[in-house]
Amino acid sequence: MTNPIIEAMLARKSIRKYTSEMPSDEVVEAVARAGQQAPFAAQLGSVLLKRKAEGTKLPFDAPLLFTICVDCHRMEIIMARRGWKMVSSDLSMLLFGMQDAAYVAENMVMAAESVGMGSCFLGGAPYQAEKIIETYGLPPRVFPMVQLTMGYPAEDPPPRPRYPLDFHLFEDRYPDFTEEQVTRAMKAMDDGYLSQDYYRRAGYMIPLEDGREETFTYDDYGWTEHISRKWGQWLRAAKDLLEPLERCGFPMEDEVDEPGE
Repeated sequence: MTNPIIEAMLARKSIRKYTSEMPSDEVVEAVARAGQQAPFAAQLGSVLLKRKAEGTKLPFDAPLLFTICVDCHRMEIIMARRGWKMVSSDLSMLLFGMQDAAYVAENMVMAAESVGMGSCFLGGAPYQAEKIIETYGLPPRVFPMVQLTMGYPAEDPPPRPRYPLDFHLFEDRYPDFTEEQVTRAMKAMDDGYLSQDYYRRAGYMIPLEDGREETFTYDDYGWTEHISRKWGQWLRAAKDLLEPLERCGFPMEDEVDEPGE
């Protein structure tokens, strides 16, 4: 089964090269409104916008850069007007806020696709919190969750592979994966990326650390090795994320306080 919306979703890919055409205010507002209309827990997602201007350079030289934030500052203003103070834990608010912000971001991506634009998610925004706070003058209790470059594509790459559906959709209970399922899922991802020559074209091969010997070349370096190197070597220290959270006004306490304490 398919329809134009499903086809657009299945054809979606990250765009890292853009034309110089600046989207109109009407287009920008339509994308922002589509994001705003996403489902929410408490409208805890807000959006920052930076447009490419003379003397400034955005990632991938994109015309637009959106930063989608978890925004408890705005919620606390509303609550104060009603005579309330937020007592929900920071962890709970971040959880619901990240859900809200993620829905906003995905709606914006699909709205952009519908008007002929492309986009690319930049997941490193939380680790650049200090710079983003300074750039946008963020108040406490606003946390930059993810960024989106956006504009009219100057490239047309193929969609990237995904796991087979039986490695993604589990009915009634989570499965005990068979060796065959795991092998098939890994092969689908690796063969897909290798057939597109993705890592060779992009020049992506994560260097090995801790004295590991390199045994791969671009002829066999696929997605499963690439992603394993990421999460097997990077982001080892929790403080690298806890510090930006605290800087944004979300200190993660070691102790768990009882209500009323």
